[in-house]
Amino acid sequence: MVWFFAGGETRDDKFNVFTGSFIRLMKLILDNKFEHVRGIYFKTPMMNVAWALNNAQIPINRSRRSRIIDQAFRQLTSNGVDYDTQLIIVSSSSGSVVAAQTAYFLAEMNRERQYFSKPFHLALGASMISKESELFNNLIEHQQNGNIGKIIFDELQDEGDSSTGIGSTTRGRAWSNAFGLMFPFFSSKYNRPSFLNIHPEKGHLHRRRSQTVQKAIDFVEVLLIKHNLAGDYYRDKAKFVINKIYLNQEEKELTQSDTEK
Repeated sequence: MVWFFAGGETRDDKFNVFTGSFIRLMKLILDNKFEHVRGIYFKTPMMNVAWALNNAQIPINRSRRSRIIDQAFRQLTSNGVDYDTQLIIVSSSSGSVVAAQTAYFLAEMNRERQYFSKPFHLALGASMISKESELFNNLIEHQQNGNIGKIIFDELQDEGDSSTGIGSTTRGRAWSNAFGLMFPFFSSKYNRPSFLNIHPEKGHLHRRRSQTVQKAIDFVEVLLIKHNLAGDYYRDKAKFVINKIYLNQEEKELTQSDTEK
C-alpha cells in the first residue's frame, strides 16, 4: 500500500501538474493500492510551508502531539489496512516534512510490530529536510534498527534545486534559508530566480518542475522501477504505462510535425 504526502499547495481535490499527474499515474498502476493523505493541511500554502519550516529539524515526540501527524497516522493505520501490508510512504516538497514526521512516529509506535509486520519504506522527494538534521538521522537510526526498510532521498531531488534541505538543523536557519530563497537579492547564499517566481521557463527550478508531468514520471521510475518498491508485477505495469505515455507523446509530435509540413 502506497500513501502519498503531497506538497503544501495541495488540497484534497486540487493539485498542481506534478501532483495531479503523479496521483493519476499511481492510481493507473496500483489502483486501490495507492492513496494520498487527505484533510491534514492548512487552507493556505503559506501556512503549510511555515509548518514544514518549523518542523523539519527534530522529531515531534509524544510529549508535543501534533494534530497533523495524528490524523496522518490514523489514515495510514486504518482504512482496512492489513497487518502484513507492505507500507510505502512517498512524499514531495513540504509534504516530505509531514511524511518524515509521520514515519518517525510510526516507527516509534511499531517497534513491537503492533501495526505492521514488515518494515515500511520511505521516499522523501524534492525535500526541505536536511540530511544533517536530527529528524533525518533519527529515521536512519530506525532503519538501522529494522523499523524502516528503504529510505530514498538523493534520487528524488532535482540537481540545482536550491530549496532542497532548506529546513536545515534549526528553525532559525530554516527561516533564514527561506528568506534568502524568496528574496535572493538580499542573500549571499542564494541566487536568482526567487522561489516566488513561478514562471514556467524563467521561474525557480522547484516551481518549474512542479508544473511538469515529467517530474511525476521520474518519481514513478525511481520508486516502482529502479527500486521496485511494490514488487515485480507493479514494476512491469509501471514500465508499460510509462512506455505508453512516451509512445503517445512521440505520435503526437510526429502528427504535429506532419501538420506543419
